[in-house]
Amino acid sequence: MSEAPPVDQQGALPLPAVRLPPAPRIPKAVQSIAFTLSRRRTMENIARRYGKAFTLNLPLFGGTVVIADPGLAKQIFTANPTVVGNIQPNLSRVLGPGSVFALDGADHRKRRRLLTPPFHGKSIKNYEQIIEEETLHETVDWPEGKEFETLEPMMRITLNVILRAVFGADGAELDELRRLIPPWVTLSSRLAVLSTRKRTYGRYTPWGQAAEKRRQYDAIIDKLINNAESDPILDDRTDVLAMMLRSTYEDGSVMSRQDIGDELLTLLAAGHETTASTLAWAFERLSRHPEALTALASEADTDDSELRQAAILEVQRTATVIDFAGRHVYAPVFEIGEWVIPQGYSIMVSISAIHKDAAAFPDPRKFDPQRFVGVRPHTNAWIPFGGGTRRCVGATFANMEMDVVLRTILRHFDIETTTAPGEKWHSRGVAFTPKNGGRIVVHRRNT
Repeated sequence: MSEAPPVDQQGALPLPAVRLPPAPRIPKAVQSIAFTLSRRRTMENIARRYGKAFTLNLPLFGGTVVIADPGLAKQIFTANPTVVGNIQPNLSRVLGPGSVFALDGADHRKRRRLLTPPFHGKSIKNYEQIIEEETLHETVDWPEGKEFETLEPMMRITLNVILRAVFGADGAELDELRRLIPPWVTLSSRLAVLSTRKRTYGRYTPWGQAAEKRRQYDAIIDKLINNAESDPILDDRTDVLAMMLRSTYEDGSVMSRQDIGDELLTLLAAGHETTASTLAWAFERLSRHPEALTALASEADTDDSELRQAAILEVQRTATVIDFAGRHVYAPVFEIGEWVIPQGYSIMVSISAIHKDAAAFPDPRKFDPQRFVGVRPHTNAWIPFGGGTRRCVGATFANMEMDVVLRTILRHFDIETTTAPGEKWHSRGVAFTPKNGGRIVVHRRNT
């Protein structure tokens, strides 16, 4: 006896039959191990054989359709969030249920409205001086004529910038956060790609250590919120914490302390690691491309920024720090191109694969900032920040920060070029960095 075809939620119309992209004939256990140990290489190898859409059975996400086509990515990013919503599980496992990463639908839209103002328009101009100050402070002791890695210095710059942007001033609590956040981010990034644990299994386990660091963080944030609420000039402050405390939703309600803590942690974590990783890749790439580096050094002495902006776009395209954007199918089925994906499946848009799409980017493996000079990046082919309603809320801020950091360093240092092979990829869990930390040799300029 044949099974009745599925029907829509109103029970009126039969739904199309499920039609999944091809799947490799690899045992689930092998897929899980390969994805966990080297998801980037695994995805690239499978894509070479199966094309721009294929199906996997992955740890954490279960049945998963991987998409590496800009046109199909557009369908996903523009889909109704009640049909295709937030991927499950997501980074709220480490950032908390009050993080924007945890929210979906109307709750997600409302939260984004609260978070958008500090990171767009005139607001971000207030942070340019902070970024330049932190860059000059970090680079004052850079060794001349001796190779060193740029990743850790960039991590310190971007963390200090986001701390000052979020809290507006220095103090003992911010010193504690400077000590606490980097190891927590490193640990949590690795735990985020592992299965969720219901227990921490003791304070000496990675999960126990992460829980203890989160407890310490919550205590610090509680003090900072108390200090801000008692500040007589709170209404005049322009930092993110003050804006959160002053902001209200459309119904007049405010964010809870727990939600503020989760959201601030999201900003501190996502707001420094990915930007620092991209900057390290920028130094790695530019030191191997003398023509681009010379042109950028000349431009840095002027008020122009067109080539620098183009170089940042090209670094983000060729050295993709976050390799996929995820969604979850909530509707009975989701039709995308020739495929019909059933409810409960995950969808991964492979950002790194789409960035190598030859139709959108001729000679895609070539590092060429000129491809973006006077040309806006393709909306659905250049997607380092994801796309649609879940595109990174801090994208504008991040690109401005990278622009100021690069300009400041190029004005004060000459970077040696090298013929050494490019650095390999290193996974920190969520983000990818240069394996050797983006190593360069510099000489201070006579300015």
